[in-house]
Amino acid sequence: MTITQLYYVLAVAENQNFTKAAEKCFVTQPTLSMQIQKLEDELSIQIFDRSKKPIELTDVGKKIVTQARNIVNESYRIQDIVDQQKGFIGGEFKLGIIPTVMPTLLPMFLKNFIKKHPKVTLIIEELTTDEIITRIKEGHLDAAIAATPLEDDAIKERVLYFEPFVSYIPKNHRLYGHNKIDVTDLDINDMLLLEDGHCFRDGVLNLCKTFKTHPDEKFQLESGSIETLIKLSNEGLGMTLLPYLHTLDINDKEKENLHHFKEPTPAREVSLIYHKSELKMQITEAIQDVIMGVVRGAIAFQDVQIISPLRADKKMRV
Repeated sequence: MTITQLYYVLAVAENQNFTKAAEKCFVTQPTLSMQIQKLEDELSIQIFDRSKKPIELTDVGKKIVTQARNIVNESYRIQDIVDQQKGFIGGEFKLGIIPTVMPTLLPMFLKNFIKKHPKVTLIIEELTTDEIITRIKEGHLDAAIAATPLEDDAIKERVLYFEPFVSYIPKNHRLYGHNKIDVTDLDINDMLLLEDGHCFRDGVLNLCKTFKTHPDEKFQLESGSIETLIKLSNEGLGMTLLPYLHTLDINDKEKENLHHFKEPTPAREVSLIYHKSELKMQITEAIQDVIMGVVRGAIAFQDVQIISPLRADKKMRV
């Protein structure tokens, strides 16, 4: 049994196809198939059900893949130990960022990070929280930036900052004349929301306690981007809530529609998250240092109330 064989098994399990897996591993398909067959012969079991299209794992194959992922990840730790011993901060690093953080945070820290750590090749992808968790567990992401806490034993979290919610209220709205907004003023029925799948949407719903009071409510309008929510609100179609960093770049006219909450201000916790195996920690810590350095001056809020990014129905099942 070799680590290479286990690596090939993981590739087939992910792609559900021998040819695609071979392409991802940069080997020929016969070579990959032969090595997996040798492993199956050695163990006297079948890892894959080749009669299915696409290929599926057998019951024992699922257990082997779980263990193989642990072994392959641990094998990477040897190079990781050497890099840390040498003080080397470099190589490829795959970073996921949720959509409501990417457009504001990335421009703030990326240039500084590249300048400070030129030997690191950052591969950055915008992903939902659920996609991020799956990819971290499968070893396809080294770390990610997401709203926390996630309450997942396989994931470790390092808080980067607390980002307050800010109300965006057009002039024709019932709350426009309020100097400061109280959470009890909010009504989900006249609020514009992000589409399902965004953790910021779930935070807003939790803030409004919608799952308890309106479990089957159909919302008036939903959008995939915060920019679209602002435009819809400007048309008088309702109010919305924005993450604080999104409010820094809107124009002066739109800033007249911003209304802050009474303290403690509802806020989301934004963290750098990574697998509990803690691989490539020297790069993870370098990213943390750079982000905290640039954000410290942008967000000065202290008295905040953290709103969970977890859906209320998920929290009730925990």
